[in-house]
Amino acid sequence: MSTSSYFDPEKETLSRKEIEELQLVRLKKTVQHCMDSPFYKKRFEENGLKPEDIKTLDDLKRIPLTTKQDLRDTYPFGMASVSLDKCVRLHSSSGTTGNPTVILHTQRDLDEWANAVARCLWMVGCRPDDVFQNTSGYGMFTGGLGFQYGAERLGMLTVPAGAGNTRRQIKFFTDFGTTVVHAIPSYAGRIFDVMKAEGIDPRKDTKLRTLVIGAEPHSEDQRKRIEEMLGVKAYNSFGMSEMCGPGVAFECPEQNGMHIWEDYYIVEIIDPNTLESVPDGEYGELVLTTINREAMPLLRYRTRDLTRILSGECPCGRHHKRLDRMKGRSDDMMIVKGVNIFPIQIETVIMQFKELGTDYLITLETAEDNDVMTVEVELDQMFTDDFGRLNDLTKEITRRLKDEILLTPKVKLSPKGSLPKSEGKCVRVKDLRKKY
Repeated sequence: MSTSSYFDPEKETLSRKEIEELQLVRLKKTVQHCMDSPFYKKRFEENGLKPEDIKTLDDLKRIPLTTKQDLRDTYPFGMASVSLDKCVRLHSSSGTTGNPTVILHTQRDLDEWANAVARCLWMVGCRPDDVFQNTSGYGMFTGGLGFQYGAERLGMLTVPAGAGNTRRQIKFFTDFGTTVVHAIPSYAGRIFDVMKAEGIDPRKDTKLRTLVIGAEPHSEDQRKRIEEMLGVKAYNSFGMSEMCGPGVAFECPEQNGMHIWEDYYIVEIIDPNTLESVPDGEYGELVLTTINREAMPLLRYRTRDLTRILSGECPCGRHHKRLDRMKGRSDDMMIVKGVNIFPIQIETVIMQFKELGTDYLITLETAEDNDVMTVEVELDQMFTDDFGRLNDLTKEITRRLKDEILLTPKVKLSPKGSLPKSEGKCVRVKDLRKKY
């Protein structure tokens, strides 16, 4: 078993200067390649741009932003930069209205994707003698096959369990000696609840030690709670289907931000309103440019995810920039009585109470022409007869939420297991307000 800290030492140990030199070479090649895409060829012509105009990394800002709507408008293959006979797979978003977004891959794209995911898993200590269990859905969702191929590339025994059927998941943990699990944060809590109901102690009855979490915005308090429940180290992962899927950015063992692999992507943070760049350390919308993709490269893609670039060097020795955990999405922002609120703000508060579980639901309604926010949270244990204590707890939660979001929500404490459960990303917000 290798003890090296790096899966790909050549790329992971690049200096900042070397990273930027490589990015410029790959950016120029990518821009030229994009001229084989009907969409980008037209976009450049409309803006009076030529590939040779991109001479420096700063020149990237001359290129207009690409949006999810652009992908939908060119559905299904209008943004491809290669012919379909060179593509071997496509993935699609689960859009509920209109056209979904489609991303094409050549075999080289899939190989590079697997390498990126393997690099992430290796970085947090996964090795060929580990057993990796994937609780993500497969098919069009990239979290399944993305982690599957990455884990296989690393050399681990893989268990493609798929989503749901929690009792079977736990049986696999115990029978197969699973050491590494990939799960979304809300489902990790569900696994622990079922383990507790079945009388299984994850520390004594399983070999679990590493959990990969992502796909849902989650607070540091929720991560720590998951680690405590399951007796694991939980590492934050970031990916999205438009960028391939998982493997875009990942925490190292220092857990002080996610390293974004800058030999694959150029990262920008912009103000979502002005579309201008913001300084490192300031929150804004993440914009990504792919520089190592054949089938369907994307230039300056607006992810809608809100984060920031963390300054300073990481003790792990990698010089790839680090992203803070996702604060939310610019299109997930709730406006309640004129106040901008993100679900992660609610979660950050409620996770500070040991009496509460990990599941919650924010409901927005209209009452007498006013916005009303209700935050329903499951208790960690079933209701007791101590209604005075529950009343005091409700008041304290309400007070802290008001301090955080600047308005007073209704707080409802519910028995454990009462909120709806989902095998995919959990629903955190229901907006039932009247539309005028």
